[in-house]
Parts: sequence; C-alpha cells; structure tokens
Amino acid sequence: MVDLGACPPFSARMSTHILAIDQGTTSTRAIVFDLDFNPVATSQTELQQHYPQPGWVEHDAEEIWAATLNVCRDVIAKVGGAANISTIGITNQRETTVVWDRKTGAPVHRAIVWQDRRTSDVCAGLREAGHEARVQRTTGLLLDPYFSATKIAWILDRDPKLRTRAEKGELAFGTIECFLVWRLTNGASHVSDVTNAARTLLFDISKRAWSEDMCALFKVPPELLPKTAACDAHFGDAAPEHLGRAIPVHGMAGDQHAALVGHGCLKPGMAKVTYGTGAFLVMNMGDAQPHSANRLLATVGYQTQQDFAYALEGSIFSAGATMQWLRDGLKLIKNSAESEAIAAELPDNGGVYLVPAFAGLGAPQWNAEARGTIIGLTRDSRLEHLVRAGLEAVAYQTADLLDALRADGARQ
Repeated sequence: MVDLGACPPFSARMSTHILAIDQGTTSTRAIVFDLDFNPVATSQTELQQHYPQPGWVEHDAEEIWAATLNVCRDVIAKVGGAANISTIGITNQRETTVVWDRKTGAPVHRAIVWQDRRTSDVCAGLREAGHEARVQRTTGLLLDPYFSATKIAWILDRDPKLRTRAEKGELAFGTIECFLVWRLTNGASHVSDVTNAARTLLFDISKRAWSEDMCALFKVPPELLPKTAACDAHFGDAAPEHLGRAIPVHGMAGDQHAALVGHGCLKPGMAKVTYGTGAFLVMNMGDAQPHSANRLLATVGYQTQQDFAYALEGSIFSAGATMQWLRDGLKLIKNSAESEAIAAELPDNGGVYLVPAFAGLGAPQWNAEARGTIIGLTRDSRLEHLVRAGLEAVAYQTADLLDALRADGARQ
C-alpha cells in the first residue's frame, strides 16, 4: 500500500463545501455538504441495468462516467461554482469490475456488476479443488462470483488478445471508484482504497497488499492492478475541464464501509445494517483480524491516517431489489412505500413465503446457483400475500445474518 498523502485540515482551505459522489447499483448521485456536514444540494440519475443472459448483470461504465459528470456539475452549479468546493469524496457499489485501455481510458467490456453470477462454475471448481480455506485465510472472503477476481479473468479470457495486452501492462482494472478517479484525473491516478481492494479476492487483508498467490490462483495479471491507499489519502486532482477547476479527491470507501463510519460504528462490537439494492450487516472488529466459522466475510472496515479496523460482514443480495421486482417485474405495487400498507391489510402471511434468490443467495448460504422461489400458494392467495412475503423475506434474511454473527461470538 502506498502513502498518497493525508488530507489537509479544513482550516487550511478557503472553500466551504465538500462534494460527495455516491455511485450505486441503481443510480448515480452527488451531494454537496457544508463544513458542518449538512447537505445543501443534491442531484441523482438512475442507472440502466443490462441483463444479457439469466444471472448476468452489467453496467455501461461510460454511462456511469457521464452520469457522474452530470450530477456533479449540477450540484456544483447549485452552490455557486467550483470555487466553493474544497474536496471530493467517493463511495461506490463494490466488486463491480471494469477493465479499460490505459491509453484511451475506454472499457474493453461492459462493467460486470457485483450481482452477476456468470463465474459460478469457476468458483465451484476452485472450491471442489480445495482452495476455499486458503482463499479465506488470505482475503477473508469466500469463493463466490460476487467478488471481482473471477470477473476480471472472464473478461480477459473472452479474447486471448486481451490477456496478452493485460500482461504487457496495456490494460487497467478497477472497481467503480478507481475507474472514476482515473477519469477525473485524466489517467494520472490509478488507485483504489483498501476497503474496495479488500473485496476483489486478490488482496491480503493481513499484509494490506495485493497477493501474488491470489493473482496466480485467479489468473489475474498483477500488471492490471491499481495502487492502494488509506481511505483519507490524496487520490489525485480532478482535471479543471471536468468540474470547473482542479479539485482534490481526498476520500474513498466502498459503500458499506462508508456506511459503517457514517453510522458512527467506530468501536469494536458496533454494527450497522443498511438496506438498498441488497442489505449488508457489518460489525466493527477492531484491529484484530477476524475469522468467521459461519460463512460471514472478514474484510477491512476502514483505514485512515490515524485509525484502522477490520469488520465482519454478512451480505444479502436482494433487499430493495425484491421490492423493485414486485414493482417493475410483477407490477403488484406502484412504489416501494405502499408495500407496508398493503402488507398490513393482512392478519398474517397466509403461509406464503418468497426466497428472493434472483442473483443466488449471499451470506450465510453462499449458493450462486439458487434461484427465486415462492411457496405456500393456495386459491386464497392474493397479491397482498406476495407483497408481504417480499417484505418478510428481507427480515428473514437479516435474521440469518444476525444468527451467524451471534454464532461467531458477537453479543448483544
């Protein structure tokens, strides 16, 4: 890991606002905060999902870049121009994988999203070959297509020329925050923070460095990889033509790690659950590297110039995505907010249960081949029962995570 320099104190700056970029699975958002961390301007654009085959999920990285510029320029204008922005922070959907040309910055393939299941056979093969314990010891993670490494290899293997170019150092890999910094700095910075690096299956969380052993196992050329740095490093300066002046990027963290800090979980034993497309239970474990015997993930919680913490995490792939499916797929609801009133009309669930394994199951099952199931339907079942089953599915999955965390030694 490299030291890219700490963020200068706010008192050293004349500008009075912070620009936060929140690049998520379903939208790209920018928020400007004042120095008391009050939001003063926001802009958001929905992100198109691409499903080329069952179980495959992709994003257009160029669309993400264009949307990021648009929402940032919008909020900067709302606060009176770039002179009023002191610094930029980025948080992002994790594990989503981009490989691009170092000369042109053009992606060589659509971004493969964290929900994507196309490499489940590869992960199963590695598991059957006995590699999972070794992977877990090094990375804290389990063998699942959720993470970036098998996605990178899939992109390179679809065209032999790409792997050759990667080995020559002509291509670059990054998760979304890394790709955005590359573009913002016009290629001057190829860097990721440690929280995002720790979600790739290529990062040794004990040494906090890329693992040659994991690169060899997953057939990922080290030449692709970015530098890594603490979450509050100086990651480079956005070029003036993008946002109106050169603005430093002084903060990056994966979305769930940023949420851990944002919710104030800064002491060991403190935990949060946040619900978006998926749902993620994360507990601060302090500076002692944890190991889960119950199929949770050990990961880097956060790292700053002054502090460091590991975390245990349980990942649910479909939380808000379940309600989105009820709305857009089955058209049972007009918006997520009305689901509560619909479900409350029933005295109970009528024996109807939904397993929302639209992208497999995450923790603690880690079953990439699982698919969604509805059981308990009778002639008396109505749309209200399905809506309620969708809400209850989120609760049941959360209970599974809490049970696993408790079994790993967590106490109330």
